[in-house]
Amino acid sequence: MTLKILAVDDSRTMRDMLTIALTTAGMEVALAEDGVHGLEVLEGSAPDAIISDINMPRLDGFGFIEAVRKIDQFRATPILVLTTESAPELKARARNAGATGWIIKPFDPQKLVRSIQTVTG
Repeated sequence: MTLKILAVDDSRTMRDMLTIALTTAGMEVALAEDGVHGLEVLEGSAPDAIISDINMPRLDGFGFIEAVRKIDQFRATPILVLTTESAPELKARARNAGATGWIIKPFDPQKLVRSIQTVTG
């Protein structure tokens, strides 16, 4: 089964890096430029996991995660935060919003793929 991943990041370079890493691992990738766009992309889709940045315009990662968790269809969808931030209080805030895990940028493609495989079971 091909895993479908939604990657939400305002950096085009990061979106490109995620696309390369995930498609190389045989995953199908949908992209969004920020939290608002991520919610738009979610409509009519069913990703197996979501990767989200925290610092984004219009709707940051915390707001995006909270909004996703309010949608019944996505209450249990794993959400990995991918960010340059590492402060414990930010990790706690993301966990309280509904994040499944936290990965620090820059990411190791193989570790990212393993993390996705782990959270998707």
